[in-house]
Order: sequence, then structure tokens, then C-alpha cells
Amino acid sequence: MKKEIHPEYKEVVFHDTSSDFQFLTKSTMSSNETIKWEDGNEYPLIKIEVSSASHPFYTGKKLFVDTAGRVEKFNRKYKK
Repeated sequence: MKKEIHPEYKEVVFHDTSSDFQFLTKSTMSSNETIKWEDGNEYPLIKIEVSSASHPFYTGKKLFVDTAGRVEKFNRKYKK
């Protein structure tokens, strides 16, 4: 492999903001925010909106999306 062309692969903490679930894993993503983890070390913090803790496929809960409002907004915008 060529040197100095690959991103740094390091441990980071992902925080699912919708379910307040956090997990430690390795990633090439980086962040200016850090968090102190259970082992006492500090890791970069990556905030995400959906993970397996909040996704309807994994939780079995249905998510209601306001499609009627979207359709009405579309119709108003492009109404002739």
C-alpha cells in the first residue's frame, strides 16, 4: 500500500441522539468533540440520528411520517 494516502483508522464513540445510545467502534471519521468513555480514555464523538437502537427495522416500532403534509406542500408549490 502507498504510504500517507489512507485515512487514520482509530477508535471513536458514536452517539445516537434519538435514543441516547452510545457505542465504541473503529472508524476513519473524525470530530472536534470528544467524550470520556467507560474505560477512562477520551475518544472523538460522532453524533448520528439513526442506529440499530432507534431504527424501526431493528426495534419493531413503526415510525409515523407526515406524508400528507409533504403532498400538500408539493401541490401548493407546483399547482397550476
